[in-house]
Amino acid sequence: MVYEDLADWAIKYAQKLGATYAEARLEETKGQDFVLKNGTLEGSSFSSTSGLGIRLAVNGSMGFISTNIMNKEKVEETVRHAIKLASASARMADKLILSDEKTQKKNYQIKEKIKLGDVNPEKKIGLLTEIEKQILATKVKVPGRFLHINDWKTHKYIVNTAGSKISSTLPYLNFFYLLTVLNNKQTAQRMWQYGSAGGWELTGKWKLPELLASEVKTLNIALEKGTSPPKGSVDLVVSPQVTGIIAHESCGHPYEADRIMGREAAQAGESFITTDMIGKAIAKPVVTLVDDPTRPETYGFYLYDDECVKARKKFLVKDGIITEFLQNRETASFFGTKSNGASRASEYDKEPLVRMSNTFFLEGDYSEEELIKEVKLGVFMKSFMEWNIDDKRYNNRYVGSECYLIENGEIKTPVKNPVIELTTPTLYGAIDALANNTEFHAASCGKGEPMQGIPVTHGGPSIRIRGVKLG
Repeated sequence: MVYEDLADWAIKYAQKLGATYAEARLEETKGQDFVLKNGTLEGSSFSSTSGLGIRLAVNGSMGFISTNIMNKEKVEETVRHAIKLASASARMADKLILSDEKTQKKNYQIKEKIKLGDVNPEKKIGLLTEIEKQILATKVKVPGRFLHINDWKTHKYIVNTAGSKISSTLPYLNFFYLLTVLNNKQTAQRMWQYGSAGGWELTGKWKLPELLASEVKTLNIALEKGTSPPKGSVDLVVSPQVTGIIAHESCGHPYEADRIMGREAAQAGESFITTDMIGKAIAKPVVTLVDDPTRPETYGFYLYDDECVKARKKFLVKDGIITEFLQNRETASFFGTKSNGASRASEYDKEPLVRMSNTFFLEGDYSEEELIKEVKLGVFMKSFMEWNIDDKRYNNRYVGSECYLIENGEIKTPVKNPVIELTTPTLYGAIDALANNTEFHAASCGKGEPMQGIPVTHGGPSIRIRGVKLG
C-alpha cells in the first residue's frame, strides 16, 4: 500500500504528543454493485475509498478520528485533534486499560481463482439476468424480484505502538435476493444471502439460477398446499439455515462482552448474559457453539483483528456450559483475561467494536434422517422467512418458510408458517440431538452508532428441539 509510511509516522507523532498507546489503520477498498429489480437494472455503482483511522490513548482515555486526505500535513492535524479529544475525555471518563497482547507481524491474503476485478460488469449483470430468466421459466407468479450482487476487495494495513504490523488483502463476493410469490390471493416472501471471502469462482458453487428457481416453486407449493401447524407440544427438526440464525442471534450477540458490560445498550441492545455466568450450564451437554474467523472461504474470515490480535476459534458454549465471551482488548482487561481477537470495524472511519465472525453450532453424530425418524409428531423447518429477538437476546421468534409435517418419523404435507417462540435458555435446553450436515450461510451483521454492517457467517447442522408449542 502506498501510504504505509504515513501510518507508521502517525503513531510515532502521536507518541511524541503524549499518547501512551496509538494505532493506525489504513484501508483501500474498491468494489462494484448491481441491482436487478423485476427484470430491470435499477442500480449499478463502482466505488473506490481509502483513508486512515487513528485511535490513541491519553491519560487513560481513548480518542478516535479518521481522514481520507492522505498527506503528512493533514494526518498531523488529525493526530493533534485526536490527542485533544482524548485529553478532554480523560477528565470525564473512567481510566481505560487494555489487555497486554503479543506483538504480531503478518502479511496475508486470500487468492482468487477468478479475480473479481477481471470479471467485467456485463458478466455480473448477465448472472442476474440468467437468474431472472430461470425464475420466470417456472411460470410461478413472482411479482417481486429483487436481485443484488456486489463485490469488493480491501487492502488493510494496521500498525500500533506495541510494534505490531498486520497487512491483509481480502476479496469478498455477496449475493442477496428478496422474492415475493403470489398464489390464490396469498403472498409469501423469502430473502436470503450468499457470501464468502474469495473470487468469482464462488458463483459456480452457489448455482444461483437453479437455486432461486427451486425457491419460488417451493414457496408456491407452500401457499397452495400448506396446512396449519399441529397444536400442542410437538418436536421440531430445523435445518442448518435455521440453526444458523439461532446461533447468530441468541448466542453470538449476547456473548459480546461490551453488551454484557452495558456499553452497547443505547445502540445495539443489552444481553441476558451476565458477567458471572462463565461456567454455568445453559444447554444439554450435546450443545457446543463456537465463533471461528479462521475458517477459509467464509464471509466472516480474518486471521488478525483490527487491534492486531491473532484470531482463533472461540468456544462460547462447550458441552452445554458457557465458556467464554467475545472480547477486545478493553473488555478483556475488565474481565481479567486476554483478547480473543474479536475487534472489528466496517471501514477505516469507524472505531473497532466487539464483533462476531463465523458463529455456529458444532455438529453431532446423527444424520438429518435419523433426527426426523425419531419424531412421532412434529415439524421439519427447512428455511425461515422472518425472525425477531429482543434487545437482550432472550426472547426468540422464528417464522418458518419451507416447512413440513412429520408423522411417525416421516415427512408429510407442507406446513404453512409455523412460529417458534421461546426464550434462549428454554430453546437451548430443548435441543437433544444434532446432525452431521453442517452448512455455512452468509449475513450482514449490524451494530454500533453510526451503524457498522460487517460480513459474518452463521450455521451449523440440523438440530432437534423437543417439546415445542408452535404458533
